[in-house]
Amino acid sequence: MRLSFSTNAFVRFSVTEAIAIIAGAGYSGVELLADAPHLYALSTSDSDLAEVAHALEKTGLLPSNINANTAVGYYGRKFWEPLFEPSLASPDSCERKWRVQYTKKCIDMARALSCPNISITSGRMVPGIAPARSMALLRESLDEVLEYAAVKEIRIGMEYEPGLLVECYSELKELMDTLGAVNFGANLDFGHSHVLGEDPKLVIEGLSSEIFHVHLEDISGRKHYHLIPGDGDIDFGVIRQGLDDISYSGFIAVELYTYPDNPEDAALRAFQHLEPLGFNRAKRT
Repeated sequence: MRLSFSTNAFVRFSVTEAIAIIAGAGYSGVELLADAPHLYALSTSDSDLAEVAHALEKTGLLPSNINANTAVGYYGRKFWEPLFEPSLASPDSCERKWRVQYTKKCIDMARALSCPNISITSGRMVPGIAPARSMALLRESLDEVLEYAAVKEIRIGMEYEPGLLVECYSELKELMDTLGAVNFGANLDFGHSHVLGEDPKLVIEGLSSEIFHVHLEDISGRKHYHLIPGDGDIDFGVIRQGLDDISYSGFIAVELYTYPDNPEDAALRAFQHLEPLGFNRAKRT
């Protein structure tokens, strides 16, 4: 397993500046934010992608994931959106179609950058819309997205989160089993799992080879606020051992979007805490 760091902490830097800083901190990979101000898919050109590819080659970093969860650019804001809306489960057909098309563009970016997967969420539950109806809309959207992704040979990892339509391990596992698509798996965020009180070893064993990518941060109590590893309550040794037990060889992306004021320090401190615990065994050359 190898450590990467998400550029969503570096929203006050360009994506290429973020890549250089992350490489300097010792990481093996980088998760790229598919949103403003980095790679908002509707305004990212081929030349922009070529610039990113050059930065990756220059630093030796590998793209661990294209984070297609958010859509701040859709609203023209700098830092906030209404909890992953528009979503793949939106009851508004126009907004749902927008998200499907946007996700396809993120798949295209992943293909162009030789990134194996993108991450998505289900979006939130909407008052007045029964969860069963929202799940039906989500499955419909995913059928189209997964078919497109299969042609492009890109995997789709869904991230569950408290308060979303798909908010826990059991709901994601049920959805994965229902769809039965080999290119649909988990972008497993252990902070979210901790907030929900899930047993990390049971979650890891249950998802096993269907874990495509991992997000890592620390959590204090059950408060969903991303902290630098070592500043909260999560036992990272248990997580590392669990991933070892299933021979996980993918990337662990540290996600600290909560530190836009000093992402360089957050990235360095996180690496210094996690690397001695065995999270970066296949180091960059």
